Amino acid sequence: MTVKVKISDMEKLTTFEEHLDRQYGKAGSTKRDKFDSDSLAFRIGEMLKIARKKAQITQEELATRTGTKKSYISRIECGKSDIQISTYYKLIENGLGRTLNISIQ
Repeated sequence: MTVKVKISDMEKLTTFEEHLDRQYGKAGSTKRDKFDSDSLAFRIGEMLKIARKKAQITQEELATRTGTKKSYISRIECGKSDIQISTYYKLIENGLGRTLNISIQ
């Protein structure tokens, strides 16, 4: 199968950063900051969910191990909660027996 692409179509392509600028405004704008914050909460929640499932434990078990509530674990995994690093550390290290690594690049 052959796909033909016109040069004019290629000129319409944008970078992901350009897409974000158009959709949410430039970095530093209120709307863009909200998007970035929500995106981070979602990614952190997904990482926790994947690690918890890999450890084969339920949200309830994780909550019990860390002294929190299942509803709080659920909110984190859905990206609906702003979580402190110390709490995330406790969930990963104490609840899952894993190591949390944070780096600045």
